[in-house]
Amino acid sequence: MELQGKIIQINPLQSGEGRNGTWKKQEYILETKSQYPKKVCVTVWGDKIDQFGLKQNEEVVLSIELESREYNGRWYTDVRAWRVERSAGAEYDAPEPEILPPSNEPPLDEAPPF
Repeated sequence: MELQGKIIQINPLQSGEGRNGTWKKQEYILETKSQYPKKVCVTVWGDKIDQFGLKQNEEVVLSIELESREYNGRWYTDVRAWRVERSAGAEYDAPEPEILPPSNEPPLDEAPPF
């Protein structure tokens, strides 16, 4: 399944110890692009947190899987992202382009005037 939208919030990193060792997860709130936008809490687990490097206000397409589990008679559903594609025209924290001062030397494809 795919979910497309904008990351509008990044929740704090969570970590802990389980029976399989140390775990970490981070939740992101994604707002879908539609006539009636929806907000969806998407979880990223483990090494994928750093690998994806999601940023606030970034437009993305997330490949997700849904999983529900029962605990004490209540059901809980996880939306887990397993792949991220950046949308064209997305907002990135790109470095500023380097602006060099004007040069008094002629362009390389022209012969000097002397």
